[in-house]
Amino acid sequence: METFFSLLDRHVQVCNSLLCVGLDPHPSDLPAPTAEAALDFCLRLVQETSHYAAAYKPNAAFFEMFGPEGWEALKRVIEAITAESHRTGSVIPVILDAKRGDIASTAEAYATSTFERLGAHAITLSPYLGKDSIDPFIANREKGVFLLCKTSNPGAGDLQDVVITGDPAVIGDHAVMGDHALMGDHVGSPLRLYEHVAQLAQTWNANGNVGLVVGATQPEALARVRALAPDLWFLAPGVGAQGGDLEQALSAGLRADGMGMLIPVSRGISRMKDRTKAAAELRDAIEHIRYSLSGQRTSSGGTQGKSASRLPPPASHLSPLANALLKAGCIKFGAFTLKSGLQSPIYLDLRRLITHPQILKRVAKAYAEKLSALQFDRLAGIPYAGLPIATAIALEMDRPLIYPRRETKAYGTQAALEGDFAPGEVVAVIDDLATTGGTKIESIQKLEAAGLVVRDIVVLIDREQGAGDMLAEAGYRLHAVVTLRELLDVWHASGAITAEQFAHVNEFLDGERL
Repeated sequence: METFFSLLDRHVQVCNSLLCVGLDPHPSDLPAPTAEAALDFCLRLVQETSHYAAAYKPNAAFFEMFGPEGWEALKRVIEAITAESHRTGSVIPVILDAKRGDIASTAEAYATSTFERLGAHAITLSPYLGKDSIDPFIANREKGVFLLCKTSNPGAGDLQDVVITGDPAVIGDHAVMGDHALMGDHVGSPLRLYEHVAQLAQTWNANGNVGLVVGATQPEALARVRALAPDLWFLAPGVGAQGGDLEQALSAGLRADGMGMLIPVSRGISRMKDRTKAAAELRDAIEHIRYSLSGQRTSSGGTQGKSASRLPPPASHLSPLANALLKAGCIKFGAFTLKSGLQSPIYLDLRRLITHPQILKRVAKAYAEKLSALQFDRLAGIPYAGLPIATAIALEMDRPLIYPRRETKAYGTQAALEGDFAPGEVVAVIDDLATTGGTKIESIQKLEAAGLVVRDIVVLIDREQGAGDMLAEAGYRLHAVVTLRELLDVWHASGAITAEQFAHVNEFLDGERL
């Protein structure tokens, strides 16, 4: 049966992200102190960051403060995330940050409220009242909990750092005597309360749905908890506004497989001018650190918990797209004559995307991620292959679209461009592929003749056969969602193509570079 953490694992693989976007509508960030303003704040934040979010973490307090209307707003935020999940085809987990803690029927009522009424997938809990206060939340293995273990606030140590000492006693599974905790047959260093919570969480995780909250502000504690709970997922707040160092936190808290840790960030995204860009940069920073750390673990031979392995390079989030292109028949291997007259062992036919709407949606989303970092007023699709793709992107991003005609109309308005625009506006040019760049220049000239400004050209695949250099010389920037070599690496690593096909196409590309 599905567990909460298997659901989380799957979405992390799909979006290639460990970023958890916090939804904390602080009154100071709202135009008015109302539930409606909080709802609008969160809905816009979800829309702007869903490409990069491994999970969302709404903070119940900032909704409850508005009374019944706030509770309804929280429900609608979670419903919006669910709708976004349906659109993207992958369930985006919602972790309710409520820090509940009670027993018996009260705990059952809180669990019903969280999972059945609000529709959240997980919740933060205080374990201070013991396992019977946790049981109602973990009875359904599809729902998860994150137990407060070592929190990121300054006063956390008042209780959490207390060393368990005193007369011989049995605390959980640990015999405690004097200043030393006997763990099994081994005498260890003094056991702190938060470490005891970590060990209890391991034993309570029979359904695979228990995780821990461990602050990123304290990497030493992160490392200690990871040693005690090698398999559990951590929610590690504190990066950004609270001063936690991202690299130190990941180094201390990641499992050996490069997973097991969500990095919640709220103000570091929501208070940025370009929140999409902020989320993208955080996601990418996390991925590059994960990749670097996986290489260090592999080269040193160190293992901890789950077996160490080398993560794929950060571009691995393109794996679903790469596999979808093969499934749609957009990539063929053999002997093909290109428009340039070259003989190629691979043929890319992205016109086929129009008969695969779900794959076309995925493609549009990948373009939108690349375009989110650019400044432009309108999209301009290049006929013919680039036009349906540009239309899908326009719908995905809710941005206006124009296109240059292949032939100027000889009747009616005799228009060279279709769609509304104003001279001086900046357009981002959309096409399917980049080979030499010649056809891009032709279309750009038509756009500039109408008074439009062109700076950026975005394609799905760059064949790396000179288009980037040619366009740069003409004063334009080429952006590709993926290069042909990156696709080859993904297909080869997954076994989708043979070693011979991989080598043959790379030899062809190497020859074209000479």
